[in-house]
Amino acid sequence: MAPSKNTEREVREARDRLRRYNARQAVHKTQIKRRRRDNILAIIALLVVATLATSVQILYFSAGPGVPKPTASATPEATPEAGANVGDIPSPDVAEARTWTGNLTLNAVPLAVSFAGAAAPQAVAAFVTDINAGYFAGKTCHRLVKSDTAGLLQCGSVDGTGAADANYSFGPIENAPADGVYPAGTIAVARAADNAYSQGHQFFIAFTDSQLPDDTAGGYTVLGTVTSGLDQLVAQIADGGVTASATSTTDGAPVVPTTITGFSIQ
Repeated sequence: MAPSKNTEREVREARDRLRRYNARQAVHKTQIKRRRRDNILAIIALLVVATLATSVQILYFSAGPGVPKPTASATPEATPEAGANVGDIPSPDVAEARTWTGNLTLNAVPLAVSFAGAAAPQAVAAFVTDINAGYFAGKTCHRLVKSDTAGLLQCGSVDGTGAADANYSFGPIENAPADGVYPAGTIAVARAADNAYSQGHQFFIAFTDSQLPDDTAGGYTVLGTVTSGLDQLVAQIADGGVTASATSTTDGAPVVPTTITGFSIQ
């Protein structure tokens, strides 16, 4: 018996549905493959761009115009090589192996001073030269030590913070006391620890008998003495005390701001 027309139509429609379904599946699979391919290509492109950017930055900062230019250190070079003077240090002959006398004024406190040119010729030559050149005009006394073993006022820092002059330092240590005792009135040259050739423009005045132990470089060069006015320095400056900090209540800036308002020597 021959198939009916309805049966033939149903068969054709079924074949058409199957063909459309297979076509849709083929398109869907193609789209999935394309998206996968596009994603892989995008990832590869990103990796290439990132690699190029990194390479350019490395080249820029290692060999190109982005190489950092050297800058001066924020911390002064305060410790020259042992045995080496730094800067224009006057000859010890300037001290003339004699006693020098003069006047140092701190705020309104006048101090008569005496320098021992025979005992400390290099230091006296340096400080006489500084004084005559006007170096100390307006410089401050940035540090006060007031403890059971020492009473000191330190002055002459190049910038008022205690920093050393990176372009000026000298040695050796001269006229240091063998017992480490610096009597009241002593004027001595400040320096960095363990370096005899780090003396510069800074000095300290002992306003009480002070015990300062030697370090590996020795003691401190005794430049001379305060011959009068020490009691006024104590009363008007030292008795004001130390500005306390988190690290010390006996060593810091003086409570009474102190400036060198005059310094002469002859």
